[in-house]
Amino acid sequence: MIRVTNLHKHYGELEVLKGINLHIQKGEIVAIVGASGAGKTTLLQILGTLDHPTPSTNTALTINGTNILELKDSALSKFRNLNLGFIFQFHQLLPEFTALENVCIPGFIANRPKDEVEAEAIKLLEYLGLGHRIGHKPNELSGGEQQRVAVARALINKPAVIFADEPSGNLDTASAENLHQLFFKLREELGHTFVIVTHNETFANMADRKLVMKDGNIVSL
Repeated sequence: MIRVTNLHKHYGELEVLKGINLHIQKGEIVAIVGASGAGKTTLLQILGTLDHPTPSTNTALTINGTNILELKDSALSKFRNLNLGFIFQFHQLLPEFTALENVCIPGFIANRPKDEVEAEAIKLLEYLGLGHRIGHKPNELSGGEQQRVAVARALINKPAVIFADEPSGNLDTASAENLHQLFFKLREELGHTFVIVTHNETFANMADRKLVMKDGNIVSL
C-alpha cells in the first residue's frame, strides 16, 4: 500500500528525516510514536503528500501503486483528494458550516454530484452515531462529536489510506478510547489503512505495528 525508500527531509541545515525506509500493508493500522522533535509529524505530512521530501539518491514514495514523486501539483492534489483522508488533533472543521456541510466538502472538491455526496455524508454520520447532529455547527458539538465529524469527512471519498496526527490528543479519556475503537471498526468493516501519529501509548500498543522514531530515524518496527 505504502512504500518508502531513503526518505530525507532538510529544513535548511537541519536534517529532520534521515533516510527512512518503510512498507505499510493494505489494511494495517500503524502507530508512529516518539519524543517531540523525532520527526513523526514531518514523516506523516510527507506520506500524506502535504509536504515534499528533500531530493536524494534513490528516494521513492509510492501509495497504492502510484509514484507520488512523479506527480505534478494538480495531479497530486487530485490524488490526495480521492485517495487519502486526514484527521487532525483540532478537527479543522469550518465553524460556519454544519456537520453535514463539513463532511461534504472533499466530495464537492472532487466534483462529485451534490445529491450523491450529501447522501453519502448522511450515511456516514448516521454510521458514526451522529444522525441527530447533522444540522449542528461545530460549536454545538462536543469534542468527541467534532472528531467523529472529522472522521466522516476523511471517509467521504472512500480513501485507501487515512492519516491521523494526534487524533485523540484533544479528547477526554472516554472519547479517546471510543475514537480508537472506531478506527479498528472501520478497518474491519471498510478495509481502510491507518497511519497514526500518537502519544497515546495504550492505543499505540493496540495497533498492528508501532513504529518508534528517534532523531529522524525509525529505530523500531
